[in-house]
Amino acid sequence: MTDPFASERRLPAPLRHGLLVVLGVVMLYPLLWLLSSSFKPTDTIFRDPSPWPSEFSLANYVEGWTALGAPFQRYLTNSAIIAVASVVGNLLSCSMAAYAFARLEFRGKKLMFAMMLATIMLPIHVLIVPRYVLFSELGWINTYLPLVVPKFLATDAFFVFLMVQFIRSLPTELDEAARIDGCGHWRIFWRIVMPLCTPALATTAVFTFIWTWNDFFSQLIFLTDQDLHTVPVALRTFVDGQGRSSWGPLFAMSVVGLAPIFGFFLAGQRYLTQGIATTGIK
Repeated sequence: MTDPFASERRLPAPLRHGLLVVLGVVMLYPLLWLLSSSFKPTDTIFRDPSPWPSEFSLANYVEGWTALGAPFQRYLTNSAIIAVASVVGNLLSCSMAAYAFARLEFRGKKLMFAMMLATIMLPIHVLIVPRYVLFSELGWINTYLPLVVPKFLATDAFFVFLMVQFIRSLPTELDEAARIDGCGHWRIFWRIVMPLCTPALATTAVFTFIWTWNDFFSQLIFLTDQDLHTVPVALRTFVDGQGRSSWGPLFAMSVVGLAPIFGFFLAGQRYLTQGIATTGIK
């Protein structure tokens, strides 16, 4: 049987490394161009495709920070509140649901688990209308509640499944030993399972933060007051109804909006890699 990767292995190491560098540069070029464009005068952004600006200027950052009538810090704060609350909600609710599916025995467990997994296939656009009607009846429109409360109800089936797989990999002998010492399910979950689930919890936290911070559609639907706008919605405001845009300030504030994502990812990168490797997700 022929090895499909044999030709790859025959490539000299310098050639393979050079190819990887070229591919890396191609993938990073849009980000480098965005970063450099944020320091260029607006009238030279599209005339100079170089990722290295000929002249540096902080005017775009100064203008963009107050271009929307309020300091951009307000939108950063709004995004941070929603993202942090979503992370806390997913960590608590998804871990408890995962423990129930992985360790407890109850009637209809397999059916409920299958139904939960089926919800992964439902796009948000299918659910947005009934959710809007429900939250409107509750008087939650134009508040953070429609974006935060569902996170405390284990509605993200992907993270429940991820933690179920991780908890199932833990030896049940630990639970039995704790039970002999008089621990109930709550103490077993809180004192034994949760500390051992650090990689899976970190993976959940990183993905939840990134997905929530970058969410545009839900936040646009539920937050109509400009004072409650988040970073993605605020960046859309830089484009007017005729399609014209303040490109310089837009790129500058885009860089500012990306900084928390990079920081959060770098802080949890070690646990993220370990969590993906140990939960069977390739």
